[in-house]
Amino acid sequence: MKKQRLSIPEECRASLTGIADVQEIMGGKWKYLIISNLFFLGKLKFMELCRQIDKISPKVLSKELKDLEINQLVNREICDTKPITVEYELTDLGKSLHNIILEMGKWGITYRNTITKK
Repeated sequence: MKKQRLSIPEECRASLTGIADVQEIMGGKWKYLIISNLFFLGKLKFMELCRQIDKISPKVLSKELKDLEINQLVNREICDTKPITVEYELTDLGKSLHNIILEMGKWGITYRNTITKK
């Protein structure tokens, strides 16, 4: 017997597609922390960003930043210094995550307080 799919209204289908897109772009455990640090601290050099995010290796940070750059959420700027330094900052598209980042932080605080109450 073939299972029948439920009918989903078009508005919900569009929302689910958008959520899937966000999951694809922001997937992984580090991207939200990278974007949040750049959001709250502004432009950061690679090693400054690496120090801000506890337990991330430079190799993983580099990969995640490349993904965010490809998805146009982060700008990478090579500075004309010796030694060469690289700085990262959010693009306007990355900055448009402002409200989402703030709401995620609020939700996380509420969640932590709720589950740690005894």
